[in-house]
Amino acid sequence: MPQNVILPGPAPWGFRLSGGIDFNQPLIITRITPGSKAAAANLCPGDIILAIDGFGTETMTHADAQDRIKAAGHQLCLKIDRAETRLWSPQVTEDGKAHPFKINLESEPQDVNYFEHKHNIRPKPFILPGRSSESTASVPPQSDVYRMLHDNRDGPTQPRQSGSFRVLQDLVDDPDDRPAGTRSVRAPVTKAHAGAGSGQKLPLCDKCGSGIVGAVVKARDKYRHPECFVCADCNLNLKQKGYFFVEGQLYCETHARARTSPPEGYDAITIYPKA
Repeated sequence: MPQNVILPGPAPWGFRLSGGIDFNQPLIITRITPGSKAAAANLCPGDIILAIDGFGTETMTHADAQDRIKAAGHQLCLKIDRAETRLWSPQVTEDGKAHPFKINLESEPQDVNYFEHKHNIRPKPFILPGRSSESTASVPPQSDVYRMLHDNRDGPTQPRQSGSFRVLQDLVDDPDDRPAGTRSVRAPVTKAHAGAGSGQKLPLCDKCGSGIVGAVVKARDKYRHPECFVCADCNLNLKQKGYFFVEGQLYCETHARARTSPPEGYDAITIYPKA
């Protein structure tokens, strides 16, 4: 039903428009700014504007409507058409007035008495109509089954054993009565491996005299640590450099030439160890 709404000026008015004849749609309010003059005048998104300050909007473009609204000075008169259905928005009232920036999110109380069971209530067993919930004993009181079920309920009970397990247990407890053709079997025992010290002896370093673990350098019949494979004079590491034995000692080429001279007609050569 059409109604007239008057917004006191000046601008801003606090609402947004969409549509127009150029969009082939009516002018519709799409957004209301909370706390604005449009919100105070109870304008709602979805309201259709039929007239602005007495001018009908049937032939107005979107820009024409904006210009007409901007031209309003001390007040803005709108004729709107509102649909019957409207979205409900919970509001908070303070001193009898709706607060524009607060929304009431508290749930409304509901009647839950129609539920058969509620939360935190102990469930009850399902009982068929015409049957009692108490179990009746169909076993005669004097039978062995009845006595087994009712006697010594609180006392300690022995674990149940199958017939095959009892036969095997009897054979283990009394080996003399073991039937012919049977023998006892023991679980395999893993033997501990001998330590490194009790097995193969470690080669001894010709220079420092200690055992060599890991990489070893062999020169003729002598063994050395990689870090002990050095010249006896300058301590130069002889790896990939060639070495010379002079009177049982290792030397580099320079100090080996200084300590000995080859026979006449021969030249000293460098021997590289194999990788």
